[in-house]
Amino acid sequence: MSARELVVLGTASQVPTRHRNHNGYVLLWDGEGILFDPGEGTQRQMVRMGVAAHDLTRICLTHFHGDHCLGLPGVVQHLSLDRVPHPVTAHYPASGQRWFARLRHATPYHETADLREAPVRAPGVLAAPDELPFTLSAHELSHRVPAFGYRLSEPDGRRMDPVRLAAHGITGPDVGRLQREGSLRGVRLEDVSEPRPGQSFAFVMDTRLCDGVHALAEGCDMLVIESTFLHEDAALAYDSGHLTARQAGAVAAESGVRHLVLTHFSQRYSDPSAFAREAREAGFEGELTVAEDLTRVPVPKRRS
Repeated sequence: MSARELVVLGTASQVPTRHRNHNGYVLLWDGEGILFDPGEGTQRQMVRMGVAAHDLTRICLTHFHGDHCLGLPGVVQHLSLDRVPHPVTAHYPASGQRWFARLRHATPYHETADLREAPVRAPGVLAAPDELPFTLSAHELSHRVPAFGYRLSEPDGRRMDPVRLAAHGITGPDVGRLQREGSLRGVRLEDVSEPRPGQSFAFVMDTRLCDGVHALAEGCDMLVIESTFLHEDAALAYDSGHLTARQAGAVAAESGVRHLVLTHFSQRYSDPSAFAREAREAGFEGELTVAEDLTRVPVPKRRS
C-alpha cells in the first residue's frame, strides 16, 4: 500500500445509486488519515476498503448537505466503539455548528473517543507543520450553503546526495546533524543535497467557479474536485452551485495540476467516460482519474 493515497469510498451526488455510494474519501498520508465528507454508508465502505477507525486522525466536512455528512454519526460512534486512543480533530463550517452537534450526538452512545471540534470560521491555515507534517488550510467556496474546500501543503525539503556526502566524509548521525544545523565542518547543506519540492493535495466539493477553487487547485499534485454535471447542463450546474467536468478540467489545466480526480457525479448520466472527455477538451493533459467507488488512487511521486 502506498504511504500516500486517496481511498475512494463513494462518488455519488445527492442520492446513492446501484453503482455509486454517497460521498466519502480518506486521504492516507504518512500516518495521517483524513476523512472527507462522509455520506451515508461510509462505515461499511471503510470496512470494505480495510480502513479502520484507528486510521483516522482528522475529519473535514466541506458543508452540511446530507450527501456530505449523513455518515458522520456512525463514524463518530465507531471511534468510541473501537476506543481510538489518539485525538481526532473535526473541521467544518462554523456556521453549521448546530448541525454538527446534532450529527455528533444523533443517538445515545458511550463516548470515549477524544473528538476535538475545530470549526472553520474564515479562510486560512487550520494546522501548521509544527502540529502536522504539512499545512492544512481552507478556502471559501460558492455553494447554496456555506462551504469550504481544503488544501494540504507539504513544506519544501532537500534530497540528500549519497555520493556528495561520501565525498565530504559525512556519514551516520552526522547526516542528521547537517540537516538540522545547515552546516557541518565547513560543509553546507546545499553542497550535498538538492531541493525537494513538497507535495500538495486539494479537496474541492460543491461549488460554482470562484477564487477559492483556483486558490485550492494552484500547483497541486492531486486535485479531487466535483464534476456533478456535463457541459450541456452548465446552466443547471450554476443554479445549483456545482461545477461541470469541463470547468473542472479547465481549472486543473490553468492551475498546473498533476493528477486530476473527478467525482460527485449526478445520477442523470450513465457514461463515466463523458466526464474524462470533457476535462480533456478543456485542455487538461495530466494524469486523469474518473473516480469509482472502492478504489485507491496513489498520490503522484514527488517532482524531481
